[in-house]
Amino acid sequence: MTILDTIVAQKKIEVTAKQSIKSIAQLEQSIFFKLPCLSLKSSLLDSNKTGIIAEFKRKSPSKGIINDTATIKEVTKAYTQFGAAGISVLTDEPFFGGRLADLEEATFNKIPLLRKDFMISEYQIIEAKASGASIILLIAACLSPQQVKAMTKLAHDLGLEVLLEIHNQEELSHINEAVDLVGVNNRNLKNFEVSINISLDLIQQIPSSIPAIAESGIDNPNTIVTLQKAGFTGFLIGERFMKESNPSIAFANFVNELKFKQNAG
Repeated sequence: MTILDTIVAQKKIEVTAKQSIKSIAQLEQSIFFKLPCLSLKSSLLDSNKTGIIAEFKRKSPSKGIINDTATIKEVTKAYTQFGAAGISVLTDEPFFGGRLADLEEATFNKIPLLRKDFMISEYQIIEAKASGASIILLIAACLSPQQVKAMTKLAHDLGLEVLLEIHNQEELSHINEAVDLVGVNNRNLKNFEVSINISLDLIQQIPSSIPAIAESGIDNPNTIVTLQKAGFTGFLIGERFMKESNPSIAFANFVNELKFKQNAG
């Protein structure tokens, strides 16, 4: 089994357990369920923002513990203050050390929040809305094209946007006109190796009407400049900031350097 297979198998067990504890009717009673969602798509197109979707992530299967001392409030506040277009919050607990409470805690920022998880059930989409998310991630490697369409429709019915993640040529067939954003994950989900060439190879085959987001392996501002020239609108970055002892300062410094390079160019 690949790492992805293991995660999905565990996720099925987890979702079944959650459904027995809290019903959809109970989720719909959440205060967040009645609030409008913020648009990540609009934020990415805002020239006053950086185009960066900054991530809060405590650990990963490939790296182990990344940062288990930084707080969600401190880090996400800095992300918002220094121009993030959106914030990605890992909510998978066994493999990434996340939780839905992190998502709820980040809502004070008034910025689009992406629920970063392995979505295999419509229950999780309703759960995302009930926890303050504005966007959900659908990973093509976990879903069929038909599942992507059905889950996208439900997300839109709830006011959520959809970021569809692909990571190879075959998964281009999962793209449909309804998804709001397409992300290219530079990390191979089967062996977790990373290369930005995956993004550079696939960008021309993504419909120009759908904003494209490069994910993973973006370690310095020069990489963003390269990806922008290739046609990418957004950049999802996690470990680059979270691996530092102070992710807030790391993000601020990164943004300042990025602005300098963009102005110089």
